Amino acid sequence: MKYISVFCGSSSGNENIFAEQATLLGKTIARRGHGIIYGGAHVGLMGAVANGALEENGEVIGIIPEFLKQKELEHKTITRMHIVETMHERKAMMNELSDAIIALPGGYGTMEELFEMLTWAQLALHKKPIGLLNTAGYYDPLVSMSEMMISKGFLKEEYRSLLIVDNDIEALLNAMESFVPLENDKWFETTVT
Repeated sequence: MKYISVFCGSSSGNENIFAEQATLLGKTIARRGHGIIYGGAHVGLMGAVANGALEENGEVIGIIPEFLKQKELEHKTITRMHIVETMHERKAMMNELSDAIIALPGGYGTMEELFEMLTWAQLALHKKPIGLLNTAGYYDPLVSMSEMMISKGFLKEEYRSLLIVDNDIEALLNAMESFVPLENDKWFETTVT
């Protein structure tokens, strides 16, 4: 895992622990010698992750759409910034440049990014570890929903391992480093009627 894409909120949430853990994640990733790929903003959890890594002299690569750059959300002191036209280009480049993905708390945008990466893994379009930092139990309902998908037959049992969930940063990174991809070249089922 040379580069880790981090998906997270452009807001800090309403509890200090979210920004504290985002900063600590950035620091920990940098201390371990990994680079960070992220959305390029200086605000919210995105800014906290970037600043944490920069405090440890880590490499931080931002990818920001032009329209967000014009809103003055661009982080000015990171290692390198890529300017793209669309949100889709941003996400595609984040996937292209990274070897692993971590999602922190966030809103609709973070959920959309996380679910697209999970879907691509399910379709065997990538074989990267996907981590979920479950700060303060933020993702407990999502984990429960995943269990519901499995129990109701909408998600195969083996796809549970595509999402590595932990509330401890070191444990999460350790699990991601030892991730073994699924052999899931046939992800679909045929139904004869």
